[in-house]
Amino acid sequence: MLTLGLVNTYDRIKVLDAHYRSIARAAPIAYSFGFALALFGFPFNMNAGELCRYAADKTTIGESGRYLIEMYEHNRFFVFDMPKKGFQPQFGEPVVTTSHPDQKKTVTPAKLADEINRGGSYLLLVGLGHKGLPEEMFKRAQLHLDITGMGVALETCTAIGAVPAVLGVMVKKR
Repeated sequence: MLTLGLVNTYDRIKVLDAHYRSIARAAPIAYSFGFALALFGFPFNMNAGELCRYAADKTTIGESGRYLIEMYEHNRFFVFDMPKKGFQPQFGEPVVTTSHPDQKKTVTPAKLADEINRGGSYLLLVGLGHKGLPEEMFKRAQLHLDITGMGVALETCTAIGAVPAVLGVMVKKR
């Protein structure tokens, strides 16, 4: 299984427009390239089904939430609190996406795609907001992926599109 994991580093108490927009932007991308979508640490007091319907009503992106709804109906949309000890194992190995990977933990897109083609499951983590992913995730994750391979920092929404797109074209359809 391939899962795009969005980690909220915006406000953890107040719901912002940026929360809805990031979900609405990520859903069609994840859907198109065969990824599941998991949210971590978002300030919603709703389960995945409730959030799916609510977010769909808030946006015209992704055909007004059509892809988010379809993902939910096919068990490919998940909502979790911020993990305290580690991510849910059903999503596979966590991979930090970053333009500054730890050289000891770096994995190239080609190497990761090869492992996926061999049956590996991965949770590709993207941090929302200017803070990026929390430092603890960098320490905990055994793999760090620079999707550009050149250390180029990508804006959040660009990364949300680039990570599944690049890996999606390199991975054989299962």
